[in-house]
Amino acid sequence: MRLVRGIAGAAIVMAMGFVSQQAYGQQTRGDRYSGAPWATRSPVLAQHGMAATEQPLASEIAVSILKKGGSAVDAAIAANAAIGLMQPVLNGIGGDLFAIVYDPKTKKLYGYNGSGRAALGRDLAKMKAEVAAAYARAGMPAKDHIPSVGSLPISVPGAVDAWFALHQKFGRLPIADDLAPAIRYATDGFPVTQLIASYWKANMAAFERNAKLIEELDNARATYMPGGHTPAEGEIFRNPDLANTLSLIAAGGRDAFYKGPIAHTIDAYFKRIGGDLRYEDFAAHHGEWVEPLSVNYRGYDVYELPPNGQGAAVLQMLQVLKGFDLKAMGAGSADTLTTLLEAKRLAYEDLARYYADPDFAKVPLKGLLSEAYADERHKLIASTRANPAIGPGDPKLHDGDTIYLTTADKDGMMVSLIQSNYRGMGSGLVADHLGFMFQDRGELYSLRAGDANVYAPGKRPFHTIIPAFIMKDGAPFMSFGLMGGDMQPQGHVQIITDMIDFGMNPQEAGDAARWRHYGGAEPTGEPSAGIGTVEMESGFDPAVKAELEKRGYHVVGGSGNFGGYQAIMRAPNGVYWGASEMRKDGEVIGY
Repeated sequence: MRLVRGIAGAAIVMAMGFVSQQAYGQQTRGDRYSGAPWATRSPVLAQHGMAATEQPLASEIAVSILKKGGSAVDAAIAANAAIGLMQPVLNGIGGDLFAIVYDPKTKKLYGYNGSGRAALGRDLAKMKAEVAAAYARAGMPAKDHIPSVGSLPISVPGAVDAWFALHQKFGRLPIADDLAPAIRYATDGFPVTQLIASYWKANMAAFERNAKLIEELDNARATYMPGGHTPAEGEIFRNPDLANTLSLIAAGGRDAFYKGPIAHTIDAYFKRIGGDLRYEDFAAHHGEWVEPLSVNYRGYDVYELPPNGQGAAVLQMLQVLKGFDLKAMGAGSADTLTTLLEAKRLAYEDLARYYADPDFAKVPLKGLLSEAYADERHKLIASTRANPAIGPGDPKLHDGDTIYLTTADKDGMMVSLIQSNYRGMGSGLVADHLGFMFQDRGELYSLRAGDANVYAPGKRPFHTIIPAFIMKDGAPFMSFGLMGGDMQPQGHVQIITDMIDFGMNPQEAGDAARWRHYGGAEPTGEPSAGIGTVEMESGFDPAVKAELEKRGYHVVGGSGNFGGYQAIMRAPNGVYWGASEMRKDGEVIGY
């Protein structure tokens, strides 16, 4: 099986097939009279605060929190809670969360790893036996891979813990105030947006197709298909169970989720359906503050979080790319794209071999990010052809896919936050009357003994979701992210090079045509499929696509799996420049 890592909601587009825009006779889009003619709009500018999210109502909520005196962290929590309600096909409190915060008081970046762990009562042998039994019960061929649905891929959700850790350090308002808008919308309802309505319908249909792998589906149907159908665009959706769950969290704090009534409900549910997670797994959960990693790329310090996430792959790619003059090659040229693709392939081979929970595996980050290792890997790239023999390197020679949102406040605090259920809506399982679905992040464990990312009880899985931050001369330059499974590192690099090498503004960089490569080795143990496949959006010159084919790449049209981008840039005069993904339903709001 060739795993397409963590495509979240975007995987559903692949399953549906790419849906073309409806044709309106001979009339298409109008003209722009400033900026890049292909950009959808200019950046949003504001002085006092800003929110860029995938949901306009969530952006409005975040700005309302800022205007009440809340910090950028308060605004981010409020927006995340709302998006978990409004875009359950991508995220929610059944998932994990990572964040980078710039604190203007200390002038430092702080990273938080809010990922959960595997059940303590299930070892590798038991997991492999349960995987085999699950496929057998479903009447499906056995696979050496954890299913994407049912109880087996569920790890402890870390999002709520992350909210409270971030709030304790940087919040200004009571967390009940942060959660109040989401509770109100869950009770009163909200209109479902265009893209999410499509994802929602496709996700629930996918669960029905895979129902034999899911221990019970009635709770998910009751929560997400009121009246027997998923909500259409513009239809009002309510989730009173989630309103009650968020109210319990607002009143009882994180312990309501991990040690209180919610944890006991989850424990009883998994016992009822035969799952392995228990109250003790939730009570033992804790996220952790981590030191962001960075490399300097042409005068800009780019920051990502360390493993168990894949952020270091961005930094590995940038280290290699420093040795090439992309600006001279030109944006979108065959030479530029070949160089970027080869850097991606190199970094992802290392990712598949080395990236894992550092509590269980030694990840040689010093070597992977060193200049000496980058120089060695650089030699494997020719900007005129694909290298058919790329594999992981040996960094020890030098060492001895989600939703993304960003907020900024009047004091200069900026938050880069990403949160996900992993693949689509998640596992298909909703505990009794809690109103949220559990993530399926544990699908990303390897079942092969000896792999860095092999399954183990209490271990955090390899993670695709990565927030990013850029500093310039010691000052914050941009908080940004781009969701979408293994699109994320390659998407981050495309945004960074479009801005730094090619001079685009944040909105232009987000609107620029994207490519996505897949087919390399996977952290779940699957080997590389040769040079792999390159998906390319229609904005690339057809002659360039033809040239890439001549150079050895298999080029196909875009299926919609190009991520979802949001960004806030801070100019030297303190003005925020916001950008929102035109491929999603989102919006930037500032004041």
